[in-house]
Amino acid sequence: METPRKLLIAAMLLVGYLLFWNWQHDYGANATPVSAATVTPVPINSASTDLPQLHVAADSSTALPVAVTAPVSIYDSGIHVSTDLMQITISRKGGDLTDLGLTQYPIQTGSALPFQLLSDGSKTTFVAESGLIGPDGPDAAAAGRPLYQTAQNSYALSTEKNELDVVLSTDYEGVHIDKTYQFKRGSYLIGLVYKVSNSSTKAWSGALFGQLKRDESGDPSAHAGMKLSSFLGAAWWTNDKPYNKLPLKNFGKSPLQLSEVGGWIALVQHYFVTAWVPDHHTQVTYSTRRQGNFNYVSIVEPEVTISPGQAQQFQMQLYAGPKIEHNLAAVSPGLDLTVDYGWLWPIAEFLFWLLNAIHAVVSNWGWSIILLTLLVKAAFWPLSAASYRSMAQMRKLAPEMARMKEQYGDDRQKLSTAMMEFYRKEKINPLGGCLPMLVQMPVFIALYWTLMESVQLRQAGFIFWIHDLSDMDHYFILPLLMGISMFVQQSLNPPPPDPMQAKMMKLMPAIFTVFFLFFPSGLVLYWLVSNLISIAQQWIITKRIEAAAR
Repeated sequence: METPRKLLIAAMLLVGYLLFWNWQHDYGANATPVSAATVTPVPINSASTDLPQLHVAADSSTALPVAVTAPVSIYDSGIHVSTDLMQITISRKGGDLTDLGLTQYPIQTGSALPFQLLSDGSKTTFVAESGLIGPDGPDAAAAGRPLYQTAQNSYALSTEKNELDVVLSTDYEGVHIDKTYQFKRGSYLIGLVYKVSNSSTKAWSGALFGQLKRDESGDPSAHAGMKLSSFLGAAWWTNDKPYNKLPLKNFGKSPLQLSEVGGWIALVQHYFVTAWVPDHHTQVTYSTRRQGNFNYVSIVEPEVTISPGQAQQFQMQLYAGPKIEHNLAAVSPGLDLTVDYGWLWPIAEFLFWLLNAIHAVVSNWGWSIILLTLLVKAAFWPLSAASYRSMAQMRKLAPEMARMKEQYGDDRQKLSTAMMEFYRKEKINPLGGCLPMLVQMPVFIALYWTLMESVQLRQAGFIFWIHDLSDMDHYFILPLLMGISMFVQQSLNPPPPDPMQAKMMKLMPAIFTVFFLFFPSGLVLYWLVSNLISIAQQWIITKRIEAAAR
């Protein structure tokens, strides 16, 4: 009797520990950086020290161009862009994206303010930089990054159109550059196109780069009661491995240096991802680094030479938005893996598919979780029934086992031998009540990741006081109901013969209630409904066995 009890207690404690640890700890292992064997990084002497490095031959020399800059007052007023999904500010200095708000995702429930994915304020810095570096690149000029001019100070995607182009222009030394951002209705994918027209008398050489610059602040999209969050850091794609990751805290310890054809590199946070995506056929250099108080994720394309009188375009894309799998998969292979379901991802992906299918019918994520719970319990009904029958039989025979314990006292060897003989005679499997529960635990852990990683549940209301299934229950009603249900379910089981185990089992509802006080309401809702269904199943089976014994 002691072995299955110990297994059950250990399993329940393990589930609680894994839930708490996996949510609190950045679950990404330290990535081993991949080095590019054919290139040697040589810094370009640039006035902008936070730009990425262009990989050139070690013995080459670079002359710094002098860009024609506009008055500083023009830089002070950013370029404002509004689409159906985003509110964006583009800096005139360098043409970087310094602010990006997601209008479909309020900063908090009931707020009219959008969640700021990109921001360059006094408290946080997270910006998407891009430009041209190299021997003649204006962003590597001695005078600093170029200042762009536009036809107007604000742009908006009109209801009559599905696309919006914002063109920024600058000139220096006979070279004209148009930097164009392309926005589309219903899309979080932003196109970036550079057109370099060389009207000078000498060849022009430069390379396109894209970069994400972020400070060391925490994840702003983690808003649960204990500020627990999922992975925060860099992720990238390679031909050998479609998903790699490096926690933000390890940028200074294990910087990435990688040459790859196509792919993408991103900064990943809870619910949202920001990723630079090059042309799938272009050999690019990916890198991460920590410099001062900032962390950088960079992509640099090969250097290109443009003859006098010629023009050429450079382009890449920036995804800045929610982690929705089918949207990400359409952007680039492997980008959908930033929706990281952990090591049980096959089960988690299936559960989310099922949850999403239910939601398409009922249009409420809370009811969808309840119906998903019913389906999961139905799928495990044969195992659960076997478990409950075993427990009911053990409960029925509890007086006889108590008598044997009293008979043999502290002689554990004789007691164990007598109990095993008793199990054989009564045709009882002492592990029958534990193994089915252990089999179901991977499904529960996978569902935990499903609910945690699904941005669709962010600020999704249910009924009454539950306004956000991804946030904790601030009234603690669901966790308390879950604890009560766990206590009721435990009372239907036979008491452990060992006093210490009996005390542990009595403490389990209280321990799990404390754990669940700060967990997402959606996860607590699942556990509560699962307990209620289990109580009904176990009560019915116990009554049937007791009635048959009369």
